[in-house]
Amino acid sequence: MNGAAGSAASENGAITLDLTIERDTSTPLYLQLAGGIEDAIRSGVLPPGSRLENELALSKRLKLSRPTVRQGIQELVDKGMLVRKRGVGTQVVQAPVNRQVALTSLYDDLRTAGKAPRTEIIEYRIGRPSPEALDRLQLSPGEQVLDLIRVRYADGEPLAVMRNTIPERIAPSREALAASGLYACLRERGITTVLAHERIGATIADEEHAELLEEEIGAPLLTMERKSFANDGGVVEFGYHVYRASRYSFEVTLVDS
Repeated sequence: MNGAAGSAASENGAITLDLTIERDTSTPLYLQLAGGIEDAIRSGVLPPGSRLENELALSKRLKLSRPTVRQGIQELVDKGMLVRKRGVGTQVVQAPVNRQVALTSLYDDLRTAGKAPRTEIIEYRIGRPSPEALDRLQLSPGEQVLDLIRVRYADGEPLAVMRNTIPERIAPSREALAASGLYACLRERGITTVLAHERIGATIADEEHAELLEEEIGAPLLTMERKSFANDGGVVEFGYHVYRASRYSFEVTLVDS
């Protein structure tokens, strides 16, 4: 597929990309355009907040029809990578986080992806476990739990609301969780997670999640339920996380057995 060059010119505040469109391939023209712009976003040629040249200019310069250009841009609007703003034009938003389904923490994944993670703790409460927590965490009589709600930010934008329940005996401090990821905090205590059961689903934003994630009520959200086990077989935590579908995706590699 086509690509964007490593440099771009700026005209009237908008960035003009050096794009190549190949007309003798089976790849639709609008997908070639979308792919080139996406490559420029992911490589940093089009940084967050930058403005793309308008559809008419793209159409004339690349000798594409206006509907083709509009369809290509819409592909990236639907992915959450571009946004159309009245009076401003087409603008780049934060690149979505693409995450392999693996036993890792979101905090560590964001740092690996070169993003700046930040955690806001909404609730940190130690108390008696619910019947569900008692069953899932395989607690002994009298044990207490930490019920935790956090909002995870990436480069200043809210990305996920994470609810976790953890046995109180291994619970990290509020300060540690604000500064690092849950699994990193547990590793500092000598607890290593080696296995997890995970279920990925979807929902729509209610009033609470819309406010915390800066989304519209009814916006699509990804969900993940996870129950994690330590190397001694004990249950470390279970959680329910909600992610902005416009900023986040899971990636799975499938192997033919």
